Amino acid sequence: MKQLIALIGISVIISCADRKKESGTSNPKAAISNVMALQQDAWNDGNIETFMEGYWKSDSMQFVGKTIRQGWQATLHRYKENYPTLEAMGKLQFDIWQVVRISDEAYLVTGQYTLTRTNDKPSGAFTLIFKLKNGKWVIVYDHTG
Repeated sequence: MKQLIALIGISVIISCADRKKESGTSNPKAAISNVMALQQDAWNDGNIETFMEGYWKSDSMQFVGKTIRQGWQATLHRYKENYPTLEAMGKLQFDIWQVVRISDEAYLVTGQYTLTRTNDKPSGAFTLIFKLKNGKWVIVYDHTG
């Protein structure tokens, strides 16, 4: 009987651990929204380095815009090159259209960005793939048009 109770207890523990692993966090959609809110705030503070913390710091991270950039460092360089001043950066607004679970540890995010600057207001759609890496939701793929 004691063995049966111990076996049931172990099964419950394994089941709970599996569920925790499945979700990565208790609320992945909220965690992803938080990453994007932190990115928006960092951008609006003129801090590209902090903005980049939302991306996977890996050579395998990919950014697709007018060209394809492979890697975190190349993406950081692109942002610094294209947005060298606070005026060029403007104020960023993300509008998230949908967050869709595509696997236990990956979500597809689509939405629109808008930059409000003195002389213009560029905007466009984006598609992001977030993955859970080392317990943290990060962008592994960004297609921004």
